[in-house]
Amino acid sequence: MHRIFYRHESHAMTKTQHPEFHLDSQIIHLNHAAVAPWPQRTVNAVANFAQENGAVGSTNYLHWLTLEKTLKKQLKQLINAPSINDIALVKNTSEALSFVAYGLNWNSGDNIVSSNIEFPSNRIPWQSLKNQGVEFRQTDLQQDTTPEASLFSNVDKNTRLITISSVQFAAGQHLDLEMIGDFCQQHGILFCIDAIQSLGAIKFDVQSYQADFVMADGHKWMCGPEGLGVFYSRPDSRKRLKLTQFGWHMIKDTHDYENQPWEAHSTAQRFECGSPNMLGIHALSASLSVLLEVGMDTVEQQVLANARYLASEIQQHKQLLLLSASPTQLNSGIVLFKPKTLTKQCLFNYLQNKQVLCAMRGDGIRFSPHFYNTLDQLEHALTLVDEATTL
Repeated sequence: MHRIFYRHESHAMTKTQHPEFHLDSQIIHLNHAAVAPWPQRTVNAVANFAQENGAVGSTNYLHWLTLEKTLKKQLKQLINAPSINDIALVKNTSEALSFVAYGLNWNSGDNIVSSNIEFPSNRIPWQSLKNQGVEFRQTDLQQDTTPEASLFSNVDKNTRLITISSVQFAAGQHLDLEMIGDFCQQHGILFCIDAIQSLGAIKFDVQSYQADFVMADGHKWMCGPEGLGVFYSRPDSRKRLKLTQFGWHMIKDTHDYENQPWEAHSTAQRFECGSPNMLGIHALSASLSVLLEVGMDTVEQQVLANARYLASEIQQHKQLLLLSASPTQLNSGIVLFKPKTLTKQCLFNYLQNKQVLCAMRGDGIRFSPHFYNTLDQLEHALTLVDEATTL
């Protein structure tokens, strides 16, 4: 078999296994845009929490509450939020998007502008507003000179909100969020960002983007558990959302259980209606501590180096077609490609059987390496792609 992939050295690429990731040596995990593995300290945090709970119950509950605040501080740092008061811990991205969709007061004839390549989480809540006379406009991002210009061309005087993924889930397209934020500010439009394919992989700044609402789950690039996510809301924009869920935890005097009457919390805690997911909080805090210790500058540099290496090698392969951006233009951790003769299903099955974890998305196969993936792992995955296309 003729080998078409060649070794590329890069100072930004990881040569040795990161000590926090103890995956089976047979597995090459290139599926962080779906569900990521946990760092070892997260595994330990969950095990220790379970042992503590089994041994002494809720004796240390006050410490758990302190850890909940620590997690919000970590998330504040990750997204550069002004305050932890702007951060709510939610079940998932869909819940947060629904808070916005059903928290705003809509008028018949209003419209929402987005793209036509959004994950269902950032489509279905908005489409469900059709019975209120609200139009959800799905923009072809290639219809104008730039993706951003394409979005703006769909805006009119009845546009209330632009909602977009920071990085598109299939091909990894990364829009200019600062430009979109500026446009929204100039035109009095709310700006909502589904950041699930950014947080934990590339740097993110809610303030420079002038975002009104941002949401993401913890189980992808943040390497945390499913069932816990973050919902950021700008204070002035938060006041525009009527509440759609109610419970003891979202009121101003949270631990005054006899309060009559009650008032909703003024901070983002108003979106946390019930008991916190303490198990998830222990896990996600541990995972974020790894990313923040490494530093998001370094994480981003290595994620992009890994993705660009894969994209470059795939682009040069005679039997493959690169569907995501070219290596020089790629600015996310997602690489999408397809074989020219073999079906994508056959290639996917071959890689899965060889324990290369990836995904079928859009028209092809999606690789999504993280910062800790080594050059040897990437080369081995490419060798298996080569084998599959030349069998």
